[in-house]
Order: sequence, then C-alpha cells, then structure tokens
Amino acid sequence: MPDNLTGNLKQDQPTRIRYRIIAVSVLMAFIMYLDRVCLGEIVKSESFRSDFNAPKEQIGSILGSFFFTYALMQIPAGWASDRFGARTMLPIYIVLWSLMTGLTGWVMSLQGLLIARLACGVSQAGAYPTSGGVIRKWFPVENRGMASGWISFGGRLGGTLAPFITTLLIIQIGSWRNVLGIYFFAGIIIAAAYWFIVRNSPLQHPGTNDSERALIGFQQESQTTSLSELLHILGSCFCCRSLWLISLAQFCVNIGWAFLITWMPTYLDENHHIDPLQGAVMVSIVLSVGMAGQLIGGWLSDFSVKSLGLRWGRVLPMSCPAFFAGIAYLLCPMLDSVYLIVCCCAIVSLMTDIANPACWALIQDIGGRNTSTIHGWWNMWGNLGATLSALMVPYLLNLGKESGQGQTMVFVACASAFFVASAAMLAIDPTRKVRA
Repeated sequence: MPDNLTGNLKQDQPTRIRYRIIAVSVLMAFIMYLDRVCLGEIVKSESFRSDFNAPKEQIGSILGSFFFTYALMQIPAGWASDRFGARTMLPIYIVLWSLMTGLTGWVMSLQGLLIARLACGVSQAGAYPTSGGVIRKWFPVENRGMASGWISFGGRLGGTLAPFITTLLIIQIGSWRNVLGIYFFAGIIIAAAYWFIVRNSPLQHPGTNDSERALIGFQQESQTTSLSELLHILGSCFCCRSLWLISLAQFCVNIGWAFLITWMPTYLDENHHIDPLQGAVMVSIVLSVGMAGQLIGGWLSDFSVKSLGLRWGRVLPMSCPAFFAGIAYLLCPMLDSVYLIVCCCAIVSLMTDIANPACWALIQDIGGRNTSTIHGWWNMWGNLGATLSALMVPYLLNLGKESGQGQTMVFVACASAFFVASAAMLAIDPTRKVRA
C-alpha cells in the first residue's frame, strides 16, 4: 500500500484524545473523594480522639460543614469554569483542596479543624461542575452517560478505598496528621497531570484531528459566560421546572446516601461493636458495590436514550433505582444481622450510583454552553442535602434514645428521602433546556 494512502487512512481514523481527558478526570475524582471521605474514618481513630475529645454533635457539625460550603460555592465555581476554562480552573481547585487537606493535619483545635474543612469544601466545589462542562464539549449526546459514569466511578473508587487506605495508613504510620500530608502531595501531582493533558475544547488540543472533532460533533463557541450574564442564567434556573425537580431529587438522594460516608462507620462501631479495621472494610465493600453502579448506570443511560428516546431514556434510569434504594433502607430496621444490614446499604449504594450518570447527562442536555454553572446549581442542592444528613443523624439518634428507636428513625428518614427523589425524577422533561 502506498505511503500516502496509509497516511490518509490514519488521518481518517479519529484520534482518541477524549479518552485521555476521561482518564485524568477519573484520577481527579479519585483524589477528590479520598480527601473528602477520609475524615469520616479519621474521627473514630484513637490518635484523633486523643487530640480532640469532642461530643458526636460537634464532630457531626464539622463533618457537615464541608458539604455546606461545598454547596454554596457550586454556582460561583461552575461559572468560573465556564468563564475561564477547565484547563485553568480545575488544576487551581485541585491544588487548593489538596493544600486544605494537608493543613487539616496541622490544626490543633476544633475551630481550626472546622475552618480547614470549610475551606476544603470551597475549593472542591468546582470539580464536578467543571467536569460536566468538559464532557459536554468532548463527547456526543449518546455517549455522555458513559463518560459521566467513568468520572463518577473515579470518585466512588476514591470514596470506596478511603476508609480502608486511611485506616491502614493510620495503623502503619501511627498518626492521622501524617496521612493527610501524603494526600496533599498526591493531589499536587494529579493537578499537574490535568493541566498538561486537558484543553478547553477539541479545537484547542493539538492532538485531535478532524475525524475526532466530527465524531464529537464539536462546534466552536465564541462566547463565554460573563459575570453580568450570570444573573440572567440564575433567573433562568429559577424558571426551569425540570431543573427544580432534579435539584429536589439530588437534595433527597444525598440525604440518604451521605449516611454511608459520614455516620455508617460510627454506626457499625457503636451498634454492632465492629472492629475499626473490619468496619472500614465493610464500608469499603458498600461503596465498591456502588462504584460498579456508575459504569452500569452509564451504559444503561446511553442504551435507554437510544432505545426510548431522550425523554424516558434519561428519566427511567434515574427514578427506578432511587425507588429501590428506598426499599433497601426500609429493610434495615427489620434485620438483626449486621451482615444483612450491610448488604442493604450496599444496595442503596448500587442504586444511587446507577442513577448518577443519567443525572449528569441530563444536566449536560439542558445546560448548553453554561453546563458548568447549571451543574453547580444542581450539585449545590445535593450537597445541602448531605449537610442536612450529617446533622440529622445525631439529632434523630438523640430523639429516639429513650425509646431505643433512634436508628430506626434514621433509616426511615433516609428511605423517605429516596422515595421523594424517585417521584420528582418521573416528572422531569430533559428535552427542555435552561435558557438564559
């Protein structure tokens, strides 16, 4: 075959830069969740308790504080990524939250710990909104579910391994503070990798060819979202029925799901007297089951859109898993075996994560060139739900302390949140975009 013909065939084959973008985004999500979840395991370690002898209500406030600032900064951070680009903003976010994670290991008071976690929430806020915008620019509509699933998979993998890795490192090193220093250096390396690999669009990346850009269906967008336009976008968010419904659903889902990463280790320790390392393994198993759900959900979302169309193809993969997650939580108070309860929690984790890629893809469908900002709006409500969950659990435990029904009340509240989410998702119309 002539050399020029071989060269033309190679040129006609789409390059695969978009997969490199996903790969480094998976690493970003991994370290983000590792840094986010690790404190839930640290607070029950002996080295932490010897440094901070505080009641559970105070610890719950500190755990919930992360989600509060994380929620509030979603829209500003998403707008900054729409305005200045993912390649600039996301490495900045990674460096900042890694620095806050490292500084958490230096604080000597509960007030300092609270401030560090608040700052960590601020700096992590832009990660997923930015990633949503990157997916919209680098993947066609019918592949966005799977791409979203892979990034969420990276986050769940970090969250899944965080309890085990953190507990093991604390046992080996002997200090929770040094563990956070290790996480800091890992984050800096990943920030550098993201900056070198990612570009804001396929047109700006020197490694893409015309075939890959045609496959993606990329169209150059000359405008970015100015600060003055942000107010108009927020006004459109207030007027979009589907965005309100998916935000309500995300709020409720996170009420139920956040129990797994905040209070489940303490629940296993205090209610079933599970050894800390064994409890960490159990939590890791629960989250790892969910981790597989991200890939299942990504495939299911794309398959459903191709089979049922955009309307029901997006909605059903979100609503049905949320309903089954609620059923799993309702079963927990009826079971005596800790292993069966852990199995039910694993089902909650799996169902939550099966629904997640379809939720991401929905935001990309309705968000347009302001996807990062719209993703920030949606994620804000979800993390307000996680904040409420971290505060709700100790409150319900105290409320039901005398009757011995506190833990039952927690499981019922989490189940109810999932049922509300499932109903809200059914009324969403993904074909109607948020328009500024």
